[in-house]
Amino acid sequence: MLDEQEKSNITRRLRKVGGQINGIEKMLNDSRYCVDILQQVIAARSALSQVALIILESHTKSCVVNAIRDDRAEESIEELMKVLSKFAK
Repeated sequence: MLDEQEKSNITRRLRKVGGQINGIEKMLNDSRYCVDILQQVIAARSALSQVALIILESHTKSCVVNAIRDDRAEESIEELMKVLSKFAK
């Protein structure tokens, strides 16, 4: 589970990503140079990846650890690996 500090951090980051997305849309509407737009897309994607890593770390430190303690390690690790394989694509 995410604690309040993590939620606040993620919320702040998502607002920033939202601003980046709005900026990308504006760049498109303003017919800005394609490479400039792509650089902003890359920055937004990187910021979302960082959000995912924060959530992944929290999940691993809490939910996965608890599942291991509750003798549900195999199920929890399998679920985690499925998510990681999608994340890596």
